[in-house]
Amino acid sequence: MKRFRNHMLGVEQGDLLLFSDFEDDGPMWSGSGDCEHRTSVTFSETFRSEPAVTACFTLWDIANNDTARLDIVVEHVTKAGFDIVVKTWGDTKVARARVGWQAIGEARHADEWDLY
Repeated sequence: MKRFRNHMLGVEQGDLLLFSDFEDDGPMWSGSGDCEHRTSVTFSETFRSEPAVTACFTLWDIANNDTARLDIVVEHVTKAGFDIVVKTWGDTKVARARVGWQAIGEARHADEWDLY
């Protein structure tokens, strides 16, 4: 369990199109075997400490002649942002993917400054 020592909680969320590889024959659509797409997200404000971040697919457009093999993970969470990583393997072909995410953590108070 993640515990917050601050009464000021911040929640930030977003929804972003990660890729649309069918338009330009990109690697998630035309590749085979292991494929990975990584996108960095920057928060609009930094959190006081590393927030809890979740992500989920809000759209996946996948070729229907093969088995769908997809993994989505959140990596490298910092006070300022995180990475969303989508992985496929085998014969999976992903035309495009959109992801929704949410970060919850200690927010900074307006009177709180970092001097050094």
